[in-house]
Amino acid sequence: MEQDGRWRLLLLVTLQVMTAVSDTKPKGEDASSERSPGESPEKKDGLAQIAPDLTVIQFIRVFPRVMLRTLRHPIFLLVVLSQVCMSSMVAGMATFLPKFLERQFSVTASYANLLIGCLTIPLAIVGIVVGGILVKRLRLGPVHCGTLCLLGALFCLLLSTPLFFMGCSTHQIAGINHQPGGQPGLELFPGCTEPCSCPSDDFNPVCDSSARVEYLTPCHAGCASRVVHEAPDKSQVFYTNCSCVVGGGPVPAGSCDSACSHLVLPFMILVSLGAALASVTHTPSFMLILRGVKKEDKTLAVGIQFMLLRVLAWMPSPVIHGSAIDTTCVYWAQSCGRRAVCHYYDHDLLRNRFIGLQFFFKTGSLACFALILAILRQQDKEEGTKATIPNSGLQQQLLASGAKKEPEESRV
Repeated sequence: MEQDGRWRLLLLVTLQVMTAVSDTKPKGEDASSERSPGESPEKKDGLAQIAPDLTVIQFIRVFPRVMLRTLRHPIFLLVVLSQVCMSSMVAGMATFLPKFLERQFSVTASYANLLIGCLTIPLAIVGIVVGGILVKRLRLGPVHCGTLCLLGALFCLLLSTPLFFMGCSTHQIAGINHQPGGQPGLELFPGCTEPCSCPSDDFNPVCDSSARVEYLTPCHAGCASRVVHEAPDKSQVFYTNCSCVVGGGPVPAGSCDSACSHLVLPFMILVSLGAALASVTHTPSFMLILRGVKKEDKTLAVGIQFMLLRVLAWMPSPVIHGSAIDTTCVYWAQSCGRRAVCHYYDHDLLRNRFIGLQFFFKTGSLACFALILAILRQQDKEEGTKATIPNSGLQQQLLASGAKKEPEESRV
């Protein structure tokens, strides 16, 4: 009897194991066998799965639908818009920052490019590397990537605020009125150059350093003679017997130096630190795109991202910055009756409009990252509520099944 009981127990355990295997098997196999290829949502929506079987014409027909679905993704669209703002800022700065430094701080073009190459570009590279290390080491999820992007854009915006006040106004230029709302005209020393009949299209500036007044040409300063002082390193040209200059001169050739030349290094340090913080957002924002879109749309999403950056940022941004800078010009050179090149800018207006455009694009990027973070947190809350509802239902089922089993066990 005892041996028969053991055999019955072994048979019962075997039947239970076979029943459990048969219950779990159809969930994967029968479901996949019953689903027809035409009914699969992945085959309907996934470009990657059907692309190998498509001809070129069929791919062109499918491409607009997949592209529209990608552009309608809120995270993808906001990340691209934030990167467009950052790229617009970088494009304008890379194009016109050397010219801005030359005009604002009276530095040479070679020195301005040297500062950009030694400070801004290396710190931007360091920012990209630091952003990648933070994402890798800390294993940041989408919410934390959005937080990192938001902080980088915020501190970049804060560092650009002091740049509005780092500069000097335009020095006095004889014959040119650069006050807001004024018209160019002979305002300083109106009668001292009348006998000279100076040509209006010449440009060879001289500077009266004692009064900080600049003249368009030695003729406009009323100078009658020219003296060259030879030196071992370079020769210096001076003009003497100038009727418009107190004491008659001499005045050196060349424009007057800016009184804010000492601010060029602090200015470039702030610009470089802002570029580094803006570059920290590069890798996290890229990860937001890769983790946000569907698996089959990742390649297309990256291609659309770079296409939009070229079209919306790198093409129009230099034009926008150039147009804004041109509006600050107070004296244009004429060539064949047309404007050729700007000789003098209103420095205050130039600084406010150039830095203002940078500030505008940084603010746009910050707003996009704030919306991204809000959407990601909302999605996490919705996923949390969906996860708690099945868990509560499962707990109720387990409690009910336990209550049914207790009488059976007690009866045994």
